[in-house]
Amino acid sequence: MKFDFAANGGIFLEAIGTTLYIVAVALGVGGLVGLGLGVLLFVTRPGGLRPNAILFNLLNLLINFFRPIPFIIFIAAMGPLTLAVVGSSIGTNAFIFPAALMVSFASARLVEQSLVSLDPGVVEAARSMGASTWTIIRTVAIPEALAPLILAYTFLFVAVVDMSALAGIVAGGGLGAFALSYGYQRFDWAVTWLTVAVIVVLVQSVQYLGNWLARKALRR
Repeated sequence: MKFDFAANGGIFLEAIGTTLYIVAVALGVGGLVGLGLGVLLFVTRPGGLRPNAILFNLLNLLINFFRPIPFIIFIAAMGPLTLAVVGSSIGTNAFIFPAALMVSFASARLVEQSLVSLDPGVVEAARSMGASTWTIIRTVAIPEALAPLILAYTFLFVAVVDMSALAGIVAGGGLGAFALSYGYQRFDWAVTWLTVAVIVVLVQSVQYLGNWLARKALRR
């Protein structure tokens, strides 16, 4: 088995770029939205900084409803909304939209869990000093939960890389589509295994970086 770079190299590099673009945008947008939702869940939960049963239950129901849906079904279900927002139901951006939505729901739960695991005494100490809710979130809760948050987003990165392999079903390109079209369907196992190797190196590199940053956060 030998990879024919002259024939497939350009397409392979384009597939790598597409996958990185999908992961960066979906994780960046979805991760930020999920951070906001997770903080809101933490703040409004019973016993939270600003308990609000109606808002908490609505958000909780929304996240619990969408999060278990298999992603391939979620892409199809979001088709009309994707068409309305993106202007097309096929292509890279049409794949990124449902991916970012799914990342938002997943990251919201991970952020909430990371913040809930904090020592309540730390938050109460800040409240007793008269700190506002926003100040407590910004200067106490998030900094104290930084290590688990880093690990949570590292896990999300790996999950989004996994999700990106499905981009081909809506003509979104990426490494998954490349491995299927130029490897599996042509019985070119060199293409398939090279794609696997690139994904493994990418995931392991980010996992190592995430672990290193989490350790740094714990030692500060």
